[in-house]
Amino acid sequence: MTLRQLVDHCRTLLESAGVSFGQGTVNALDEAAWLVLWRLGLPLDTDLDDPSRSVSSGDRALVQTLLDQRIQTRQPLAYLTGEAWLQGVPFDVDERAIIPRSLIAEVLAMGWLDEYVPEVNARVMDLCTGNGSLAVLAAMAWPQAMVHGLDLSPQALQVAARNVERHAMGERIELSVSDGFAAAHGRYHLILCNPPYVNQHSMNELPPEFRAEPSLALAGGPDGMDFIRPCLHEAAQWLTPDGALVLEIGHEIDHFERAFPSLTPWWLETSAGDTQVALLRAADLVALS
Repeated sequence: MTLRQLVDHCRTLLESAGVSFGQGTVNALDEAAWLVLWRLGLPLDTDLDDPSRSVSSGDRALVQTLLDQRIQTRQPLAYLTGEAWLQGVPFDVDERAIIPRSLIAEVLAMGWLDEYVPEVNARVMDLCTGNGSLAVLAAMAWPQAMVHGLDLSPQALQVAARNVERHAMGERIELSVSDGFAAAHGRYHLILCNPPYVNQHSMNELPPEFRAEPSLALAGGPDGMDFIRPCLHEAAQWLTPDGALVLEIGHEIDHFERAFPSLTPWWLETSAGDTQVALLRAADLVALS
């Protein structure tokens, strides 16, 4: 059996099992490729069609065991492997923290936020840092910046600390247990925030894979705005006068606009569309504070 044939075999079984995606991959083919390559210890950019790569019966058995576990438990693959990738960067992850997938990572990679981060003494906050992936990516994007990651969950911050250590960012990333902005200090040029924003109806409809993640990182109350409301009312006092807040809201655009009818964010284009990540300048937020 070739590598491609094994991936196709896994894809077929994942599709027929009706598992859900969206936690590192968006379809059965990508999930199957990730599963096979990780289990065989191969780089994720391995050419699946390389004719020189055949798969032994022993390797097939290893892959089948992991595939069966994925299908039978409906656990996210990232939790089964203990690793997830975001913008080509690997991160440790387990059930204490949400799986890295924030669309804000795409915005960082595009360089659209560079103008808000000065060349010297830059300060960036990652509010609701969770697994710490955005904090690490921000520190990579702006070597001149100090990054402050805040999260309500001490357990999630334990995962974040592993990722800070993994990427040797301990000198530049500070992690704090914090209810909202409680542990913030000073002013920040940029605040990144991927908060819990899933409305209650959507929470009730989540597939098993997403229910395996900490509800604290997902549940946003009846309309998804329980965390976002106080966040936007307080953000201006923590931003420099020319600073900005970048906020991910998922599919909650209707609830967001009803909650904040006076706001006119700059909506940033991502692979998921142009109404899921908002940029709000400090001046836009002053009226809410």
